[in-house]
This record gives sequence, structure tokens and C-alpha cells, in this order.
Amino acid sequence: MRVYELGEGTPEVAVVGTIHGDEPCGVRAIERLVAEDPDVERPVKLIVANEEALDAGVRYLDEDLNRAFPGDPDADSHERRLAHALQRELHDCTVLSLHSTQSYGDPFALVDTVDAVSRAICPHLPVDVVVETERFTEGRLIEHPHTIEVECGFQGSEEAAENAYWLTRAFLSATSALPALAADDPVDAGDREDVAVFRLLEPIPKGPADEYGVFATNFVRVEEGERFAAIDGEPLYADESFYPVLLSPYGYRDVFGYAADTVGTLN
Repeated sequence: MRVYELGEGTPEVAVVGTIHGDEPCGVRAIERLVAEDPDVERPVKLIVANEEALDAGVRYLDEDLNRAFPGDPDADSHERRLAHALQRELHDCTVLSLHSTQSYGDPFALVDTVDAVSRAICPHLPVDVVVETERFTEGRLIEHPHTIEVECGFQGSEEAAENAYWLTRAFLSATSALPALAADDPVDAGDREDVAVFRLLEPIPKGPADEYGVFATNFVRVEEGERFAAIDGEPLYADESFYPVLLSPYGYRDVFGYAADTVGTLN
């Protein structure tokens, strides 16, 4: 784990990248910001979490770090020890955790539940969607108080790295660590319209197969009876209407993604 600190004093704001070693957008955003050495208005902590997995070019070494919290300092698993150390680093911090996905190209945010912190911050991020994940947070960093995850774009893409940087800048502006983004910046979070809030309802399972397909678009309503995916060419039809979230053919081993519903907006 690599930790940078900007400013003087004890940081109460933190940005975490590389929870997964195969998602390099976070470390690229952090290193870009560190190289710029901005004058911060409150101290900030920037953390490259799973350096070992990043160096190995794999998602994790022993187990998924984002299923290993709160961790154990005496565990045999590298990620479980790291989870414990990372959680200690983040104590009393408001946190942005940078991720990327195989399912969706535009940035969106995920929270445990919408609370005062996410209501204050998310409308100032360059996202159109916030997803409540409360039923599916066991072992994830998002269970840490005052933590917002963001999916920055497609895994390994230049767009995800660029989005991660501007999401970080917007988060630090929203938490008063950096000045507000200017109107001529590539991302002007101040011009966001209402941010839609979705709530995860249940995973969409997929059985063993040689080939998977997805026909639905994330965050676009799938109607009852509509074809939304396929397993070895056999179509799957919706038993009832739902909104797909994190839906992709190969992003997860045992599920296509999640069914969700809309629950309101943030503005």
C-alpha cells in the first residue's frame, strides 16, 4: 500500500485507487494529482491500495480485497491483511474509492445508502446516477462510514483514467480540499441535472456456459417479458420489469449483474 499526503495536518478526506489490481484508472488519477502537487485547502490522503496485485497485473493475489473488509492483521491472505491496514488508514475520513467496470462506459456512484454525506457530495460529482447497494455490501469498503465508490468507465480504458482524475478533482472540491471546478474545465459538476438514485434489489444469476450475451442497457428499464440476456444462445426473458445495473456478459463469474429499481433523485 502506497500512501501520499497533501497539505499539513491530519487528513479527513481520502481517495483510494487500485482496490483491484486490474483496474488501473485509480492509480493513474492519483499519480497525476500527486505530480501536479496542488495547493490544498485541507489535508488529503491519497492511497494506492493493492500495489502487489497491480504489479502482478491481476485483480487480487489471494482473495477479492473488496470482499475482505474489515480484514485481519494476522490472516494468511494478503488481501485480508491489507483490508485491515487500509481501514486503519481511512479512520475518520470521508472516502472516494475509484473503480472501473466491464459493464458501462459512463461514470456512476455507489453508496451503502444515501445519507447526508452522499447527498452533499454526489450532486457535485460528474455522475448522472447513484446506486444504493445496502443489501450487497458485506465485506466491501463501501461499508466504511462516509464512503462513496465510483465506477469510472470501462476497465483499462483511457476514458476511465481520465474520468477517475476528474472525479477525484470534483470530490476534493466538494469536500473543500480544492477550489471548485471552473466552467472551462472538461468536467463542470456544477451543471449537473438531478442525479437519479437506483437501489439494488437482487443479483441476476447465470449458470455455467461457454458463451453469454447481454441485450439490455444498464439503467434503462427492462419490461416484463423482454429478452435481456442469453446463456449459450438460449435467451432469458424478464419475469417482471427491472432496471439492470452492472449488467455484463463476463464481468462477474456467477451473475450477470443486478436488478434494481428507481427510488428518487438527488439535486
